[in-house]
Amino acid sequence: MTRSTGPGRTADTSKESLFSKDNKGTQVRIFLITWIAYAAYYFTRQAFSAAKVGILADPSVNKTLDQHMLGNLDALYLFGYAAGQFTWGHFADRYGPRVVVLGGMTLSVVATAFLGLTTAVFFFIPLMLVQGLAQATGWAPLCKNVSAFFPARVRGRLLGVWSTNYAFGGLAAAPFAGWIAYSIAHSWRAAFFAGAAVLVLATVLVFLFQRDSPADAERERAPRPERAGIAAMFRAAFADRMVLTIGFCYFFVKPARYAILLWGPVLVAESVPGVSAVTAVFVPVAFGIAGVLAPILIGYASDKLFGARRVPPCVLALGGLVVILTLTSGITATGSIPLITGALALIGLTAYGADAMLSSVAAVDFGTSEHAAGATGFVNGCGSVGAILGGLLPGYLSTNGLFYVFAAAALLAALLLCPQWNRRPAAA
Repeated sequence: MTRSTGPGRTADTSKESLFSKDNKGTQVRIFLITWIAYAAYYFTRQAFSAAKVGILADPSVNKTLDQHMLGNLDALYLFGYAAGQFTWGHFADRYGPRVVVLGGMTLSVVATAFLGLTTAVFFFIPLMLVQGLAQATGWAPLCKNVSAFFPARVRGRLLGVWSTNYAFGGLAAAPFAGWIAYSIAHSWRAAFFAGAAVLVLATVLVFLFQRDSPADAERERAPRPERAGIAAMFRAAFADRMVLTIGFCYFFVKPARYAILLWGPVLVAESVPGVSAVTAVFVPVAFGIAGVLAPILIGYASDKLFGARRVPPCVLALGGLVVILTLTSGITATGSIPLITGALALIGLTAYGADAMLSSVAAVDFGTSEHAAGATGFVNGCGSVGAILGGLLPGYLSTNGLFYVFAAAALLAALLLCPQWNRRPAAA
C-alpha cells in the first residue's frame, strides 16, 4: 500500500511501523490500557457462562434456573447489550470515552457481585439487563479511543492486534472463573465474585492511565463543542450504505460466537455425558486461543495482502465458518473430546476473524470521523441484536439444529458482503 508524498511521488507504507517516533510512548500506553480494559470486561461477562454448569447441577436452584430460564436470561442480557450499543457510542462521541467506560465498568462490577449473592429469578432478571447495558459501554468507546491515536493507513494491522482483547477475554475469563468456582471455592457463586475482582483492578488502571485523545489536555481546558444528537448519528449511519451493510452482516455473524461464549461448557457437557464441570469449562478454551490469533491474521491480511480492503478477508473467513459449522453438527455427535476441541478451534479462527473485521476495522474505517464511536456502536448494536439469538437458541434448539442455523446465517452474511469486494475506506 502507498501514500502520496508529493507530486508524482509515493512512499511505500507496507513496512511502516504501527507507532510513530514522536508519540510512541503515549500510543503504546493507550494501546495497552484500552486492550486491558476491554479484555477485563469479559471477566464479568463470562462469569455467568462459567456458573451455569454449577447452577444446573445445584438441586437448590435448578428448578427455577433451569436450562430454558438460563437461555431467557442470556437473551435479556443481550437485549440490554444491544440497546446499549446503539446509545453509548453516541455518548462517547459527545462526552468522550473515559466517562462512559469508567461508568460502565463500575456498573458491571456491582451487577456481577449481586448476581453471586442471589438465586432468585426475580433478582436475576434486572441484574442481567443492567449487566448487558454496562457491558455495552466498552467496545464502541474504546474503538474510538484507540483509533484517535493512530492513522487510518495502519488501522488494519493495529486494530487486528488490538482486537485480540475480546478473544483473550473470552479465552481466559470462563476458565479462570471456573477454576476459582469449582477447584478453589467449590461454589458456582465464586465465579461472579472472581470476575468482579478482575474488573475492579482494570477500572483502577483505566482511571489512572487512560486519556481520550492526543489533544485531551488541551480540549479539557477549552469549552467542548456542541455535538450532534443520537438522531444525527442514525442519519449518518443510514446515509452510508457500507455502514448499513456491515451492520446487517454483523447481525448474522455474531450469534455463533456468543452461543459458544455463553453456552460452550453446557454444549460440551451435553455432547460428552459424564464429563466433569472443570473439563466442560476448559474445552472451549480452544475456541478462545484460535480467536486470539484470528484478528491479528485478518488485520495483517487486510492491510498487506488486500491493500486496505476489509471485505475480501472477511468473506473468506465467513466461507470457512460456514464449512466448519456445517461439519460440527456431526463432530459433536461423536462425543470425542479431541474432535470437539479441534472443531471449536476452527470456529474460533473463522468467527473471530470475520467478527474483528466487521466490528472494529471496517466500522471505524467507513464511519465518519465525527461519528466514529457512533458508527461503531451502530454496527455493534446490529450485531448485538443478532447475539440475542446466540444466547437464547441454545436453550431451545438441539446441538445439530443450532450449528446449521448459524452456518446459514454466516453464508447470508458472506453473500451480502460479496458485492463490496473491492470497496476501500475513503480515509485509507
